[in-house]
Amino acid sequence: MWAALRFHLLPAIKLYLLGFKVLLAQLLNKPLKLPVMPRQHGKVAIVTGGGRGIGYEVVRHLARLGAHVIIGGRDEQEGLAAIKRICEEYKEAKVEFEKLDLASLQSIQQFAESFKKRNLPLNILVNNAGVMLVPEGRTKDMFEQHFGVNYLGHFLLTWLLLDTLKDSGKSDHVSCVVNVSSSAHSIGTIRLNDLNSCQHYSAHAAYCQSKLGQVLFSSHLHQQMQREGFPVVSCAVDPGMVDTALYQHLCTPLRMAQSLIARLLFRTPEEGAATVLSAALSPAMDGDPAGGYWANGRREMTTLPTFDPQLPLSLWEISLQLLGLQ
Repeated sequence: MWAALRFHLLPAIKLYLLGFKVLLAQLLNKPLKLPVMPRQHGKVAIVTGGGRGIGYEVVRHLARLGAHVIIGGRDEQEGLAAIKRICEEYKEAKVEFEKLDLASLQSIQQFAESFKKRNLPLNILVNNAGVMLVPEGRTKDMFEQHFGVNYLGHFLLTWLLLDTLKDSGKSDHVSCVVNVSSSAHSIGTIRLNDLNSCQHYSAHAAYCQSKLGQVLFSSHLHQQMQREGFPVVSCAVDPGMVDTALYQHLCTPLRMAQSLIARLLFRTPEEGAATVLSAALSPAMDGDPAGGYWANGRREMTTLPTFDPQLPLSLWEISLQLLGLQ
């Protein structure tokens, strides 16, 4: 009984209490507005999950600023519909769709290879796509879905495109990797001996672990790029609680409650995208290549649930092993 409470009920309680706290904070703060941003002519960006929600708004605004944007997603029909809406709004928008299934290592490799064959620069990579509270299951390569899609899929994509990011950056116009995480990272736990949640499965715990993994990966990548002198910054972003389809796997009573309060207390996708865009374009806006953790439209401090300085490196090395990159 205690094991069931510890591994199933407790993570859910912690996540919902955190959600309540976040909603109160959003209620007390003014809605986010997009800041004035510099033109992005000549820049190339990739946005995963850019066909809807926050990703769509990021794509739309980058295209409006003149960037060449590639949507990476599973649903081609959804992606093409997004492109049509954007091009109707901005006649000169340069937006494309490329098939990308983050639950398949082969699909990620094919996407990266196809992109690199075009010899385009890559100035902005927004790792936005994700799943939340999905039933227990495995990706095509037998990784737990939250870990495999939210964290490991984006880890591989970034790794495969890292040389292009390095080559595209300059001292005054660095390349930027943005990992869209969540405040849920603050209650996550990295279980290095059970990253696939084989011993005990909780959708709530698995989701929080994946979001913490994104923050640790982002921090370690940024430190490595700065230490080696490459013109690449990496940051993690908390867009807040946003009214998107991400909540579709909540249990029925909670899903009904969420749909009722979302219009009043949740941020709109455009408001959620504001923090992502602020982080992605901050080097161009203020010349500050500091990376870091972003929330509420600005860089903030985050209190990680562990102070083990070895954890980001250990997670990085295990990730390389799982992907056969080392």
